[in-house]
Amino acid sequence: MSKSTRIVFAMCMVAFVAACAAKEEEIVYVDTPVSTEPVYTGKYK
Repeated sequence: MSKSTRIVFAMCMVAFVAACAAKEEEIVYVDTPVSTEPVYTGKYK
């Protein structure tokens, strides 16, 4: 094989291995509100 063909093949193999590598799970933190906002019930209720 020519040198350029080997380089292209090697780059494809590296991309394939990188795509199939095990990925770590992302940790997502959800902030809960400290208190709920008051609900509008009308002027005289």
